[in-house]
Amino acid sequence: MESNITRRRVLKGSAAAGLVGLAGCTGGGGGGGGARTISHAVLMPETGDLASVGRPIRDAALLPFLQLEDAETGFEFDYQVGDTQTDPQAGISAAESLVNAGYPSVTGPASSGVNVQVSRQVFIPNEVVGISPSSTSPTVTTLDDNDFIFRTPPSDALQGQVIAQVGTDELGAGSAAAMYVNNDYGQALTDEFSAAFAGDVTAEVAFEKEQPSYTSRLEEALADDPDMMVIIGYPASGIQIFRDYYAEFDTGADIVVTDGLKDPNLPGEVGSDMTNVIGTAPTAAGPGADFFSDSFESEYGSEPGVFTSQAYDATSVAVLANIAAGENSGVGVRDNLRAVANPDGTEYGPAELADAVAAVAAGEAVNYVGASSSVDFDDNGDMQAVTYEIFNFTADGVETQSTIDFGA
Repeated sequence: MESNITRRRVLKGSAAAGLVGLAGCTGGGGGGGGARTISHAVLMPETGDLASVGRPIRDAALLPFLQLEDAETGFEFDYQVGDTQTDPQAGISAAESLVNAGYPSVTGPASSGVNVQVSRQVFIPNEVVGISPSSTSPTVTTLDDNDFIFRTPPSDALQGQVIAQVGTDELGAGSAAAMYVNNDYGQALTDEFSAAFAGDVTAEVAFEKEQPSYTSRLEEALADDPDMMVIIGYPASGIQIFRDYYAEFDTGADIVVTDGLKDPNLPGEVGSDMTNVIGTAPTAAGPGADFFSDSFESEYGSEPGVFTSQAYDATSVAVLANIAAGENSGVGVRDNLRAVANPDGTEYGPAELADAVAAVAAGEAVNYVGASSSVDFDDNGDMQAVTYEIFNFTADGVETQSTIDFGA
């Protein structure tokens, strides 16, 4: 789909309907290195268990292209969206289609259970750069990836410590049970929490996604009457878990959820105000956070959600690295990501993205500082400094209570 006229109209219509694929190519007159085409793809869960949060993440990943098209940078942009369906095999198939179409870099996938498999089976062997905005499993850090796998959120090695700290310091819990989705994300985050928690972990109960009932799983988790319960999962499953909990097990005990369940629609779907639930999630605390938030709301008519700022930053640094490389090459993007994202260089944020494009094209040293964080990659492709929020559910959605800064 190629059009300079209908690009935004098509994008907004597709976002509402759940698009399967979107490709664009548009150019402009301005300066900055000639009309070379910059290719980059987005791989997100538009359907499946993570669809409700995956679609806003997808939209955020596409936003830099819309802004750069308006800015007439002199470059053309070719981008396409693939749907992982929140399923590893579907994710692998969609990733293969993007690789076969020649995309050298991808913002995505979202969930760790999908990202690890897609990275191992598609991105790494094909020398394509994957930059996940929301895959948080510690497994990603240690992938044998030849430096092709990056991410803009923090590792759950940090979030496990945050949950443990919240349980002890905020809730005064001496014991805890964990219910977790049975994949790499759920297992790894449970392991990190259990290792960091100062009290007794009375149960670790795995569950499968999108089941008709979670009564037996809840009964097992709550058998020893823990002071708090940690639930690690995704919205489609979380709706049924909380419906079952409030129908049969509600003791008023504290519940802590993680980023995968940060969905403002959850209380309405569950049919409860969920006042006994708080959550932890990486948050937008970069220098460009406010500009990104305003831009997202202006473009899409809604507030940005969890991991949207990380998606914006992932696409932005991939575009800058591609320009620095001078070609649509996975190796070229890989070798230039840290050069455009880490100190040293003139700082450019989301509000100056078009200026950053021109500076990179002119051969100048650039340090992109983003919406989610300063976006400094370490040797493993992880973030070096991040911020977490502690949130609760309200009648209007989700509200931040406080934040915690972490250095990786």
